[in-house]
Amino acid sequence: MRNIIRLMRSTRAATAVEYGLILALIFMAALGAMTAVGESAIAMWTNVSDTTADAIGR
Repeated sequence: MRNIIRLMRSTRAATAVEYGLILALIFMAALGAMTAVGESAIAMWTNVSDTTADAIGR
């Protein structure tokens, strides 16, 4: 029981939770950025493919 009370008073647990939340936010921002870049790259390569196909007469 003393260990639980000591853990609840400890600031290390709160710090670990804060770091976890910061890490989760960074992960979500990175995932959003990678998704946007991926969609942009797909659109660019689709345009290249369509332009090339039109140029060779398909």
